[in-house]
Amino acid sequence: MHDKIVDLLEKTSNINRSAYVWNAANAVMSAMQCPLILMVITRTNGMEDAGIFSIAFAVANLMLYVGLYGLRRFQASDINEEFSFGEYQGMRFLTCLIMLACVGGYCIYGNVALSYGFEKGMVVLLVCLLKVVQAYTDVIHGNMQQKGRLDVATKCSCVRYVLEVLSIIVVLVLTDNLLAACTCSVTVSVIIAGLTSVNAGRRYCDSFKPAFSWGRMKILVIEGFALFLSLFLNMYISNAPKYAIDAYLDEETQAVYNILFMPAFMVMLLANFIFNPIIKEYAELWLEGSRSSLKELTGKIKKQFLFIALLSALGIAVAATIGVPILGFIFGVDLAGHKGELCVVMIGGGALAYATFLNTVITIIREQKKMIVGYIVAAILAFVLSRILVVKYEIMGAAALYAIIMCILALTLLIIMLKKLREAVRAVR
Repeated sequence: MHDKIVDLLEKTSNINRSAYVWNAANAVMSAMQCPLILMVITRTNGMEDAGIFSIAFAVANLMLYVGLYGLRRFQASDINEEFSFGEYQGMRFLTCLIMLACVGGYCIYGNVALSYGFEKGMVVLLVCLLKVVQAYTDVIHGNMQQKGRLDVATKCSCVRYVLEVLSIIVVLVLTDNLLAACTCSVTVSVIIAGLTSVNAGRRYCDSFKPAFSWGRMKILVIEGFALFLSLFLNMYISNAPKYAIDAYLDEETQAVYNILFMPAFMVMLLANFIFNPIIKEYAELWLEGSRSSLKELTGKIKKQFLFIALLSALGIAVAATIGVPILGFIFGVDLAGHKGELCVVMIGGGALAYATFLNTVITIIREQKKMIVGYIVAAILAFVLSRILVVKYEIMGAAALYAIIMCILALTLLIIMLKKLREAVRAVR
């Protein structure tokens, strides 16, 4: 049966086309996970449980970057295989253990400092465990991408995402019990990851045994630290309003903000569907280093900028016209009076999409260490401004905080990228 599953995952008449199609489907499913679940929770359990799940998902996404340690893009662009899959996998085991420790620490903090009850703490823990599964399978998918089979990797992720969501929804509808639904989803996620990612991954590596060479892992720690810190801070910055709401406001406000935030986050994730397939192509152009290859790389970057701009403009236009009624209908919640907040959040969503793309390019051109300063400054601003804006202006304050910080971050990363590209072009003249 295991071989039949892998054969089905590998089946395609055109690998490149399949990679683009399935990567797009994977990005859409990733973007839709939280909205689909919230649509059900608001109807079956109410706004309080919707707020609990929202903050659990935000915390889990932050913890995910501890597990990933920013090495997926580094691994996927390691086309000369400087490090073996065993070394990447050994590193991932270590980062996943650290991730679990951080999750445990946060749950204790939530219970002590934020007055989490048992159910809320357990929901946060279980949703974080879903992301532990994602963090581990990601290293297998990175190896598949190195071997030119991003299509297989994205099929594995997409199947897992779909079944995770379905399991939560079915249990919620049957029991109205959020804790039981999350427990079921974690169980399903582990089983599907084994049948798809782990099973298929064995075909793309010489050995599936993790390698724990501390000298080599030290190199990966150093190489990945700047990117990990930037991605971790990026997620903290984008979710800073949610953490502030969790600390100072109530669960219902959390639910409303997260519903308004969904379209903005989806702009970034949908834009991201075209980022993963281009990593190898961009890396090859950069490594070639000729005048023509750098010109081609610059042209492709400009096209991506235009794509993000069009997607962002469409999102803002929808938010300004029919966004609030549509969201209210989808989630079964009265959002009247929140059009301004939605438009501001969408501006921040477009800026986040730019920041994510710029982060990808800066990683490919190996200038990631310079990103740290920009992310640290943005994180400090988010931390300082979050209480001021959220306590005083509530949801509008959270929306404004998000948009301001994202715009500052995107501008900083743009400056870093342009400086490096200009230096490279001058060097080959």
